[in-house]
Amino acid sequence: MTRPDTATKLATDVSTMFDEVSPRYDLINDVLTVGNDRLWRIATTKAVAPRKGMRILDLAAGTGTSAAALAAHGARVVAADFSEGMLAEGRRRHAGNDLLEFVWADAMDLPFEDDSFDAATISYGLRNVSDPKRAIAEMRRVVKPGGRVVIAEFSTPPSSAVRVPYGLYGRYVLPRVAGLINREASEAYRYLNESIEQWPSQEELAAWLREAGLERVAYRNLTFGIVALHRGFVPRASKATVSAAATAAAAATPEAGETKSVPAKKAASAKKPAAAKSLRLRKSLRLRRNPQRARRPRRSRRPRRSRRQARRLRRSGSREGIRLDEEACCRIDQGRLHRLHCGEDACRGQGHRRPCGEAGRLCQARR
Repeated sequence: MTRPDTATKLATDVSTMFDEVSPRYDLINDVLTVGNDRLWRIATTKAVAPRKGMRILDLAAGTGTSAAALAAHGARVVAADFSEGMLAEGRRRHAGNDLLEFVWADAMDLPFEDDSFDAATISYGLRNVSDPKRAIAEMRRVVKPGGRVVIAEFSTPPSSAVRVPYGLYGRYVLPRVAGLINREASEAYRYLNESIEQWPSQEELAAWLREAGLERVAYRNLTFGIVALHRGFVPRASKATVSAAATAAAAATPEAGETKSVPAKKAASAKKPAAAKSLRLRKSLRLRRNPQRARRPRRSRRPRRSRRQARRLRRSGSREGIRLDEEACCRIDQGRLHRLHCGEDACRGQGHRRPCGEAGRLCQARR
């Protein structure tokens, strides 16, 4: 088994190592992460936000597991890797997927044109690059203005309660379990654990993204910080500003025999819309016809009663705070408080809702 040096990380050594572990690479990851790699993949896919019609670069794609998750949303994905063994395994597994394209590529010198992808992502492969800052700059170069760069990478848990047992697990348990599944994978996972221990913190990686020219850089810890998900956006005005400045400079330099045209006092774009002018005109005409309109104070509205207050007023038989005697309101001389005049013994009970008179109508006090 070829074990790369963590100080140099030569591309040939790293690619050879992954060629040897490619057949059972995904199985080993599922076992060693206890299935958490599937949850991390879901979080990475949500951060990339793939849509139908997008073209996405999945760098260090390996066997194409993460690229297939992006393609499931309808995006066209270019799965790039520098391990021919990984690419061959990925082409075999996803032979019927027309949205996937497997390409050999070096992360520090991508064979793609500028602004050729809507987004770029790399999962657990940036620490295997000898110059990760250069790889980030290359990802920014190939992504269109406004696109996003997403990096999922093993990191350092911020809590010592997780960091210490996690370090012991990666140093002693991880290589042995990998060796049981694949004898040739033991040394490979010793190298992977050493590369994780030497990898910078979340804040330092975020600073690298800002140095590369990305904006709105943020990161999120997954599984207590064992994995960190970083995201940054390519500025929209970065390349558009340069082209606009070049166009303005070309327009400002007149050719031989040409003279500059004197600009008008008011540009056409500064003119107000006709709808706004007509609205202002109608308001001014209304004020001229009725000059007291603008000075007229607004009448204060009487506050509405709540349902509970109205229910209490009905039960107490009161109106506007004046309490009505139940016996008095049933008499003929107090009949003006009723919608129908009734006899002395015709109305009984609070609320005056019992039928009275020969017609059997309801006798109710006005509210």
